[in-house]
Amino acid sequence: MSETRSKPSESAVSAWTCIIRARERLLGAIEAELKAAGMPPLAWYDVLWELVRSQDGRLRPYEIEERTLLAQYNLSRLIDRLEREGLVRREVFADDGRGRWVAITDAGRTLRARMWAVYAAAIESHVGSKLTEGEAKNITALLARFL
Repeated sequence: MSETRSKPSESAVSAWTCIIRARERLLGAIEAELKAAGMPPLAWYDVLWELVRSQDGRLRPYEIEERTLLAQYNLSRLIDRLEREGLVRREVFADDGRGRWVAITDAGRTLRARMWAVYAAAIESHVGSKLTEGEAKNITALLARFL
């Protein structure tokens, strides 16, 4: 039995290629700016941000994984590193000694705020300054279809 598969149009392939290239270039530029400012990688910011915006400043590891783009094995190592740096701490669930929370520390909150100053400037430099407000809203609406 032969399956009939439709092929993407040239426009769809071009859109895909542009999305991927733009993502890679923008992430590379932002990572470079963080590094130049003596800041850790963007993945650190992502984890710290998710903890800051959580209700109690803490999440279970699987919740962090769901909210970020980090694979579980990378996340475990990153949480270990953040804990060694004093930016997060692991807490035992009150009702289940096997489970753990990851909680942000005051040092983690401070670093996240310092990183945001650099990150925000990079977003403005590489994205905001190149788009009108309307264009930014249009891109957001178009890309939201994939989410």
